Amino acid sequence: MTRSSRLSRAAILAQLKVAARKGDRAALTLAVEQMKVWALSPRYWEKYLDLLGHPLARLVDMTVIKQGDKIARQKGWVTTRRRPATRAAAAAKALTARPARVKTRPAPAQTSLFPDLL
Repeated sequence: MTRSSRLSRAAILAQLKVAARKGDRAALTLAVEQMKVWALSPRYWEKYLDLLGHPLARLVDMTVIKQGDKIARQKGWVTTRRRPATRAAAAAKALTARPARVKTRPAPAQTSLFPDLL
């Protein structure tokens, strides 16, 4: 009996479960390679994001593939820069910032109150 060459969510999750349960490195390697195919291919982004709904797949993504953020940015789901929500938030942030140091000139030498003692 020949196996299908198509990747499926169930097949990837089955490999991850075998790797987690038995510590099978071959199963983990196979699952990671199959996940990379989906992660690096724009055609399968939707399927890959659906796969990340499973905790084991999310763990593998965060530790090995690290593609979730990249895909979200490319799809436009995440903004790259954070902006203050309101002017009040920006003003509050400005108030909590440390003030800049003011440069002062050194004080002139003080004259002695008792010149004849020196």
